[in-house]
Amino acid sequence: MFIPQRGARTGWADREMMMRIRLPLLSLALLLASLASFADQVIEEIVARVDNQIITRGEYLRSKEELQKEAQQQDPVNADRLVADREKDVLRDLIDQQLLLAKGKDLGITGDTDLVKKLDQMRKEMNLESMEDLEKAAQAQGVSFEDYKQNLRNQLITQQVIGREVGSRITFAKGEEEKFYQEHQADLDQPETVRLSEILVSTEKKPKDPRDDAAILAAAQDKANHLREEIKKGAKFEDVAEKDSDGPSAAQGGDLGDFKRDGKLAKQLEDTTFAMKPGDISDVIRTKQGFVILKVTEHTEAGVPPLSKVEARIQDAMYMQKLQPALREYLTKLREEAYIFVAPGYVDTGESPNQTNPIVTSAKDDKAKPLKKKKKLGLF
Repeated sequence: MFIPQRGARTGWADREMMMRIRLPLLSLALLLASLASFADQVIEEIVARVDNQIITRGEYLRSKEELQKEAQQQDPVNADRLVADREKDVLRDLIDQQLLLAKGKDLGITGDTDLVKKLDQMRKEMNLESMEDLEKAAQAQGVSFEDYKQNLRNQLITQQVIGREVGSRITFAKGEEEKFYQEHQADLDQPETVRLSEILVSTEKKPKDPRDDAAILAAAQDKANHLREEIKKGAKFEDVAEKDSDGPSAAQGGDLGDFKRDGKLAKQLEDTTFAMKPGDISDVIRTKQGFVILKVTEHTEAGVPPLSKVEARIQDAMYMQKLQPALREYLTKLREEAYIFVAPGYVDTGESPNQTNPIVTSAKDDKAKPLKKKKKLGLF
């Protein structure tokens, strides 16, 4: 899949449910052979049918490959164990995807507006000028931009259906947050951290720049001093960063994320920022990349924070804890309202005992209703 070069930050609990679907890729030779030999057939084994939608073996295998890649990225040491734990649910998740997409269609959810916003956000994070540049970046990674957009649209639709049909019905009883807080003190214990934003004025020499290094250095320092003066006079740090910073975080208003006292920051920057309070802005600091102005947006002390400081995190964790069984129950209900066929040799781990499966009839049965769809290899 198309992977943006700048990764998005994730919170303590991630609400997004990533479900993927791929279109089969047939070589020209195979396509020509299929047209010659099977003019009325589609050369793609069908492993499952959800109402009038199908899931092909190609999609199933690509989902398994994607699972292996994600496990390797998530935990290289235990990747094989993660794959073994999750592999059995690959077909279940693909069927879930189709059920949720069908529900989204019933609810009139298209995902179009959110898709445009998501792609534009991605473009900004990658510091690209236009959507055409984003498309070229996808193609450079060997990805069909149209396929990527459709996959992203599917994710947005399923997220909206889950939020509307399941998430909106999740409630917390009085005292649940306090109980959760007390039971998870060890998980909430944290080291001292600062959240930083930056404005970087680069001293890297641009192509065709006639100035010598000393002139470039002096000009960069003057610009950094001028930008800091603008902020002191009332300009918003985030606006100045987005407009004038040369750093990769400019599109996010200079946000760099959280830092611990673990040596990832240069000692000068670590000593400076950990002595600052939220809202403080540093002097102009010389670094290898140029001149930087830093802002501390949050400064968290070590230890277990008070409930009021972590209430949102606790609510997220409790939400996810309740969402999974509620979502499974909802998907079971959708299964019982749909017609689902799973080909022999494949297993849907989410199948309901009350599920109605379509009956596959023989062509020799005079009373059998003719199939409207073309014959599919591997199913009938």
